[in-house]
Amino acid sequence: MEPAPGPQEKYQLITRNLQEVLGEEKLMSILKERELKIYWGTATTGKPHVAYFVPMSKIADFLKAGCEVTILFADLHAYLDNMKAPWELLELRTRYYEQVIKAMLESIGVPLEKLTFVRGTDYQLSKEYTLDVYRLSSVVTQHDAKKAGAEVVKQVEHPLLSGLLYPGLQALDEEYLKVDAQFGGVDQRKIFTFAEKYLPSLGYAKRVHLMNPMVPGLTGSKMSSSEEDSKIDLLDRKEDVKKKLKKAFCEPGNVENNGVLSFIKHVLFPLKSEFVVLREEKWGGNKTYTAYEALEKDFAEQVVHPGDLKNSVEVALNKLLDPIREKFNCPELKKLSSAAYPTPSKAKPGEKGSKNSEPEDVIPSRLDIRVGKVISVEKHPDADSLYVEKIDVGEAEPRTVVSGLVHFVPKEQLQDRLVVLLCNLKPQKMRGVESQGMVLCASSVGEPRQVEPLDPPAGCCAGERVYVEGYEGGEPDEELKPKKKVFEKLQADFCISEDCVAQWKQRNFLTKLGTVSCKSLRGGSIS
Repeated sequence: MEPAPGPQEKYQLITRNLQEVLGEEKLMSILKERELKIYWGTATTGKPHVAYFVPMSKIADFLKAGCEVTILFADLHAYLDNMKAPWELLELRTRYYEQVIKAMLESIGVPLEKLTFVRGTDYQLSKEYTLDVYRLSSVVTQHDAKKAGAEVVKQVEHPLLSGLLYPGLQALDEEYLKVDAQFGGVDQRKIFTFAEKYLPSLGYAKRVHLMNPMVPGLTGSKMSSSEEDSKIDLLDRKEDVKKKLKKAFCEPGNVENNGVLSFIKHVLFPLKSEFVVLREEKWGGNKTYTAYEALEKDFAEQVVHPGDLKNSVEVALNKLLDPIREKFNCPELKKLSSAAYPTPSKAKPGEKGSKNSEPEDVIPSRLDIRVGKVISVEKHPDADSLYVEKIDVGEAEPRTVVSGLVHFVPKEQLQDRLVVLLCNLKPQKMRGVESQGMVLCASSVGEPRQVEPLDPPAGCCAGERVYVEGYEGGEPDEELKPKKKVFEKLQADFCISEDCVAQWKQRNFLTKLGTVSCKSLRGGSIS
């Protein structure tokens, strides 16, 4: 038998790959006296995806370090967060989460008997807990409650009171679960500092807080249940995994916002302590890495090709997903999955959604708008006013896009610049060349007409989602049907503000790094 790790070894295991620890001294003093008690909570909202392997991997580290680990299925939180989980589906989604999280842990070899599983509603509806919610609400300011939830609670134009309660409940969970520490993503930091500030005012101890970095999704932004292309579902078929990885953002030599590399660093390496890049003999054959830093260095120096990296992750990921798929292949869990996450039913004639009913919602989230990088620009061979561009939008291959910008933007100003591209228009031929998207531009109102391509915020990566404020959670249509004229209806309310910010009905176009703008065409239109 291996000797039990000492306090320093436990500390290293607990904190490896974390972005930040609040309360390091307290953590070490506890480890010198006894085992650490820690909890990780997950709100039972959208379907868990492969990014959930990141906290699962850390839970494995905590158990290796001898910690007593509690997993909280935060069902009440799921309802409070802008009703992300409708009340009638809450029980079903909580049961789904319990089954899928346990299946994930089993697939990476975590013994379930060493874990404690708790539902929020098991104790959050008790008299004592409810009284503490009231006590907390009497000392917490509205400003602090709103600030604490800013990174976690869904932000909408008319926020509900429930969103202000959310941070307080999460703080009280630390006391009622009788833990020393809470573990979560760095997006939880404001809630953690909120808990450190307010729990002592109720006579409760300040806890240690452990934070994982936010792992980029496949598109280069945060992996999210609400962004289909950014995540791989735990029950996706192997062909779907291949398809999504093929489209994943993985620019040669670029290690920033690279979701494929991040998955290797935060999931595959901690589980196996090595990673094998699979490649043909003519490209050097398979290579085994025992340190992530060496793999990242080789990728940065383009010794490892993105295609080989994706193929290798595909093989490793499917090994993790196979036992989960097998478990959920039984009739009982298939029924649970479809009941917890029902697909919208097709309406009968005369009902809402049918041909004879009211028109479907025309909202900005139906548009697949992304940041693109112009790789090349050439004059159209058969049209003097058109450019043919190759634009990288984070997919395996750049898209061909035809734009009528020759008379407005010099070729050298387009080359290598970031643009904003509408990606789900139906491809159409323009003078013999098929265009697979539309570069969105600001246009002046008067004559002479001026045109400027919209500018994403500095630092954006190709493939990042562009959304309209308040509509960040919806799924874009796979392809906009020309007869429905969805884009045309939305475009009627596109405009440039007096601050040169792109807007729809006075709501800003955004990426995770800020607003989309143009250089000078105040009050213009967008086309």
